Amino acid sequence: MADSSAASLAEVETAFQKFAVHGDTKATGKEINNKNFAKLCKDCRIIDGKNVTTTDVDIVFSKVKAKAARVITFEQFKQALAELAPKRFKGKSQEEAVEQMYGLIAGKEPAKVGVTKAAKAGAVDRLTDPSKYTGAHKERFDESGKGKGKAGREDIADTSGYVGAYKGSGTYDDKVKEA
Repeated sequence: MADSSAASLAEVETAFQKFAVHGDTKATGKEINNKNFAKLCKDCRIIDGKNVTTTDVDIVFSKVKAKAARVITFEQFKQALAELAPKRFKGKSQEEAVEQMYGLIAGKEPAKVGVTKAAKAGAVDRLTDPSKYTGAHKERFDESGKGKGKAGREDIADTSGYVGAYKGSGTYDDKVKEA
């Protein structure tokens, strides 16, 4: 029994770290803020809407954190779970409730709700396929469909000295010698 508890505690800590860094580029994973703690509670179904609400979670977070702190450590996190466990699992002993709480959290990671997916409809594919472009737009892409960048958008002056409309046989030097 003690082995499974230790294993699940490691899994709980891994989940804690994943939620701690979620959405925060500067987070180390050692501390979790209130927003991510609430997300963890929601995603892991600790908040059930009846026994435990978002308000309860916010109150417990405020209770376990240090006075001026905005984050809690893993130790404080375990303390917060111990506070929420009897509320979430009524009629169970404290140890059983905490054990079930760990079971809810172990192995979880933040759900990506509301992340926008790229639209892949037939019309979009057809409209964004450069091989089907015509006219001036066709000039902006090479054969592979990769954009040419500035060269495809602007007429860049050819300063090589070659005159395209010059109609003569030979070069200018040949003309000078003939005369």
